[in-house]
Amino acid sequence: MERFARLVGAVVGVPVALVSLVEPSRQVFPGMLGLAEPWAGKRETPLTHSLCQHVVTEGRPLVLTDAREDARTCDSLAIPGLGVVGYAGMPLTDADGHVLGSLCAIDTRPREWTGAELGLLEDLAAACSAELRLRIVSRQREAARGEAATSAGRYRLSLERSQLLLRAADALADTTGLAEVSETVRHLVTGDLKPVYVGLVLVEGVRKTRLRRLVDARGSAPMEREYERYGLDSGWPTARAARENRTITVGSEAELARDYAPEAVAAFNSLGLHSAVCIPLPGTVIPLGTLVLGWDDAHEIDIVEQALLAALAGYTARAVERALFVDSRVTVARQMQEAMLTDLPEVPGIELAALYRAAATTDLVGGDWYDAYRLPTASQGGEDSATADELAVSIGDITGHDMRAATLMGQVRSMLRQADLDHPGGGPARAVTAVEHANSRLGIGASGTLIHAHLRPCPEPEEASWELRWTNAGHPAPLVLLPGGSVRRLKDHGMLFFPGLAPLVREEYRHLLPPGSVVLFYTDGLVERTGVSMDEAIGLAGRYLADHAGRPLTEVLETIADRVAGGDAGDDIALLALRIPYPPALPGRGLPGAPAARG
Repeated sequence: MERFARLVGAVVGVPVALVSLVEPSRQVFPGMLGLAEPWAGKRETPLTHSLCQHVVTEGRPLVLTDAREDARTCDSLAIPGLGVVGYAGMPLTDADGHVLGSLCAIDTRPREWTGAELGLLEDLAAACSAELRLRIVSRQREAARGEAATSAGRYRLSLERSQLLLRAADALADTTGLAEVSETVRHLVTGDLKPVYVGLVLVEGVRKTRLRRLVDARGSAPMEREYERYGLDSGWPTARAARENRTITVGSEAELARDYAPEAVAAFNSLGLHSAVCIPLPGTVIPLGTLVLGWDDAHEIDIVEQALLAALAGYTARAVERALFVDSRVTVARQMQEAMLTDLPEVPGIELAALYRAAATTDLVGGDWYDAYRLPTASQGGEDSATADELAVSIGDITGHDMRAATLMGQVRSMLRQADLDHPGGGPARAVTAVEHANSRLGIGASGTLIHAHLRPCPEPEEASWELRWTNAGHPAPLVLLPGGSVRRLKDHGMLFFPGLAPLVREEYRHLLPPGSVVLFYTDGLVERTGVSMDEAIGLAGRYLADHAGRPLTEVLETIADRVAGGDAGDDIALLALRIPYPPALPGRGLPGAPAARG
């Protein structure tokens, strides 16, 4: 009983929870949480201090936002004596349906109870009732030992299944993706109901006329991919369950062959099934799909198990709705994010390449970005032209992994471009300072790290070399591969940008890039790996940069991303590389296999 009280407090989120049994002149508390003295020590109160008595006398739940405003309870001493204001009580019944008391959640202030909270409280009350019935049965065991043993088994099974629902409500509430929902449901039912197959089929399409089976990534059921999509009007029991919005049972292969399509029979046999049940996933207008369980032996579905599976399907449906919503938002955010990563410009004397990879966790959307564009020179008065020979490059990471981070990334990226255009010849530090000023004064609220750099060709005698000028706002140090094959980290940097910090004077740094140099900019998703320090990962990236420098830059970036971050990176990755090629007039001086400059 104490466990049920603790569960109510944890699941519903209330300071006081009681398992209350009502007697003619008092109520007793075999289970309680958060009750103050002297009642906690006595574990009982007179009925003058009881709201649970109304649950017993009325035989139904009592849900009050504010007990002080209800005519039935406004004069109860439970309000000043126990601090009861918000109250939700569910009946506890015996085997004959008699109400014995209440499983109640109590808040010390007015509370609007949600449907989800009341549903969880009702499920807990059902489990608690089952436990109470077990105790009643055990007291009657001497009089009817055989009947009591049977009843005890039945009630224990009911309790176990109620606990399954409690676990389902808790586990499915934390899921965000469809694959996670499917795996969670499979894990929940495999231990209790022991099916050999658990699957989910979802209604899809604008007109909701198609079904799509969620394929287990482990490949445990090849038929899922073979029969991944089919019509809602097709001859599958899963389609019939969704179409007619009712549970469909299949007791044998002969029954399946008689009533359904040959494809359904083939899938049934490939899984080695003897029986199955298909439960519709309730939706707002039509079912969202079907939950299907299959057994390799005869399995009778009784009324209790049907009710259990229907409740489980309800929890699953809510999780599916949430996953579809999250997937939709993530898809939109990713499309927006990728749309902002524009094509790289063609700049004589420099090779450019970029790579963006989304995090392996598909429900995360990051604020990583890169950018490159030609700059107007100060002599041009800010007007861009085809003769502009300076280049701006940026890479950054906005704090957060959501739609807001992607949106802020677009704003910061655009503001940097505008700052460069508005201050021709002003340098990268001035542009970043302008962005920080706008970010703070306009309340944009962006924070994170970035590197912004300008490149311009050098005059004689350093002809064919480029000067790199950059400012670093807390971003990982870029790597420079020198013509001799050594790799250097450009470690000079300042603080990250954050609107709450005092105005900073951004430093500007310079580095000469002779022909054969390669610069690699990257975001922290490349070098933050479990079990490897960031310093080690940066060193690894430098080694791959040196070992593959003769290859096309796109191949170099793919190799670095594959080898350093791997295929299951937990964060988005943005890479931007530039190479200063040897002039065509000086053949043989380039790195082996180095491609000629574009254009």
